[in-house]
Amino acid sequence: MGHPRPKQRNIGKKLLQIRQILDISQQAMPARLGRPDLQPGRISEYETNEREPSLLTLLNYANLAGVHLEALVNDNVELPDKIPGDVHHPL
Repeated sequence: MGHPRPKQRNIGKKLLQIRQILDISQQAMPARLGRPDLQPGRISEYETNEREPSLLTLLNYANLAGVHLEALVNDNVELPDKIPGDVHHPL
């Protein structure tokens, strides 16, 4: 059935960093992401790498943080020093 795709290890850590830098609680994060359908527990699962966020959710994180999506999903790219950054993603 094919080979499983490799998973990036730092996505959860980066999502946690973004939330903490922006001083947003796990309870408030779904609304700030424009995803009020998400349970706050799902945010915890993303941050601990128990669950992988959808592409749309990652785009929402990138937009909220003002960073390029690559900064979130590529383990070889660090988050920028300035968050929120100047990158805007039309959704």
